[in-house]
Amino acid sequence: MRLTPIDPVTAMRPFGDEPWAALLASDGSEGATRSFLLRRPDRTLTLAADDISDAQTTIRDFLASSTGMVLGLAAYELGARVEPVALPRDPDWPDLILGHYPAWLELDHAAGTVSGRGGDPEAALAWLAATADAPASPAATFEPEARPEAFEAAVADVVRRIGEGELFQANIAQAWRGELAVGATPWGAFERLAATSPAPLAAFWRLPDRALVSHSPERFLELQGRRVRTRPIKGPRPRGATPDEDAGLAAELSSSAKDRAENLMIVDLMRNDLARVCEPGSVEVTDLFAVEAFPNVWHLVSTVEGDLREGADAADLLAATFPPGSITGAPKTQAMRVISALEGPRGPWCGSLFRVDPDGSMDSSVLIRTAAFVEDAGGWRFRTLAGAGITADSEPLAERLETEAKIAGLRRALTEAP
Repeated sequence: MRLTPIDPVTAMRPFGDEPWAALLASDGSEGATRSFLLRRPDRTLTLAADDISDAQTTIRDFLASSTGMVLGLAAYELGARVEPVALPRDPDWPDLILGHYPAWLELDHAAGTVSGRGGDPEAALAWLAATADAPASPAATFEPEARPEAFEAAVADVVRRIGEGELFQANIAQAWRGELAVGATPWGAFERLAATSPAPLAAFWRLPDRALVSHSPERFLELQGRRVRTRPIKGPRPRGATPDEDAGLAAELSSSAKDRAENLMIVDLMRNDLARVCEPGSVEVTDLFAVEAFPNVWHLVSTVEGDLREGADAADLLAATFPPGSITGAPKTQAMRVISALEGPRGPWCGSLFRVDPDGSMDSSVLIRTAAFVEDAGGWRFRTLAGAGITADSEPLAERLETEAKIAGLRRALTEAP
């Protein structure tokens, strides 16, 4: 254990282009007070779209033989394996990626300590001796995949479907894609993003020929002992330029009937999902409509908790709740059908990045504010999305502007001069 404060991004910098190296970089808020640096897994697993293996069994079997930390990436399309919905698959990304790490670094921001963990903690601590210069600016193209009018038309279509009783809510997204400049890397994008838009569940995972860059503020599932917690987020508002303006925007969000209704529908959905695997009567809403501050936005956040049923594990919990309710809609299955009709594949976006500790505890994010990178002969290209929860009183233009506000931090990190 070392008591010298360590910046997790600086510690990760020498390994930013190392396949399978990962950083879970908390900003210390929302109870996420630890960061983790992982390298050199001794086992990995990839579940491709054409592999018919059962996802729940695959995850359980992988966890059963684990003695270290497991890191997993569940793409949104993994939902087709746990819900009765056919989804278009992303040709660039498998449904599931798992890695088993026998050693890792844990940075406790509250205590100001860094520790080696796993089977060889001293070897993990030795990673801190490596140094590297900050990467160059990852200047990139950043273009929408479709015209803005197409997204507004999709919103109007969902509003019509809601009015006809087909569903209550659906999260509809628009997508952007681009390419990094020659010599730029996804790690450079993550480092700039961490500096300008920190998040409690930020993450970087450098995979072979791929990389994930995320500054997600949203927790999907947390499992401690038998206690499960999920925290669905809705209704962003920008932060104000002055204290009075900031407080006014927070108050506006708190009193917004639309945002409260949207959040409440997802709370009910998550209660139902957790009830599938929790002890009867244990699922409860422990915090409703909390207005919480993030570096660039205010969010409306609720908390749902329950006690995991005896004999159930992290694999059961994921299977019962995936994909996250906050980025699908209600009813979930019908919302997923509507989404698949209006969008292409989502890939990692709005899936989940999760870690499972040796004691079986788990933490996971909803992969919003996330870009998926793929390396080919021409360099690195990326794709990212931003969505909005559509309800009966949604206005297409307002929803489009909301998605553009959500993507602004990632756009700045990728395209603006430092």
